[in-house]
Amino acid sequence: MNKNVAILGASNHPDRYSHKAQLLLLKKGYSPILVNPTHQEIDGIKCYTSLDAIIEPVHTLTVYVSPEISSKLKKDILNFKCHRVIFNPGSENDSLYDDLRKNGVEVEEACTLVLLNSGQF
Repeated sequence: MNKNVAILGASNHPDRYSHKAQLLLLKKGYSPILVNPTHQEIDGIKCYTSLDAIIEPVHTLTVYVSPEISSKLKKDILNFKCHRVIFNPGSENDSLYDDLRKNGVEVEEACTLVLLNSGQF
């Protein structure tokens, strides 16, 4: 399985769940690919300004941005090539689910941290 996981809404704040997910993904052997237009890197890992800037194959996109932001990024999210999109608590966006599923993408409303810690990732 491809172990690349894109984090939409990556943060350099240690108290943010996206940052905690980044650290736990690394610990569990995954390769986090960070997406945040305001940072060049976080903890020494390159940060991409947008999803369309990522050239590596990605298995999972984990979303940590609000529905308002993800709605503005709908085209980019729908065009992003991945197998699964996880909408973490607070990022749920029903308006994206059907279109993602129509493109063959698995959609989950779940917490990435819980999935990783419970062996369900």
